[in-house]
Amino acid sequence: MEPGAALGLGIPIGLGLAAFGSGIGIGLAVKGAMEAMGRQPEAIGKLQTAMLIGAAFIEALTIYSLVIAFVLQGKIPGVGQ
Repeated sequence: MEPGAALGLGIPIGLGLAAFGSGIGIGLAVKGAMEAMGRQPEAIGKLQTAMLIGAAFIEALTIYSLVIAFVLQGKIPGVGQ
């Protein structure tokens, strides 16, 4: 397999896996925070802050994978020329 073909197949697969993992991670984080808020309503403010910071870090990883995909897309021979 040529390197350009491998990148052409690998980039979308990698982006899909990153988006899938991010969705699972955010879902589990929010699920845990909601359960904790149900058990301790007086700690809602602290839990929401921690959950939002965690969700931002999880989403940042997905954005990094998108940036890497754009960089690698420029390495595919014959694309953008």
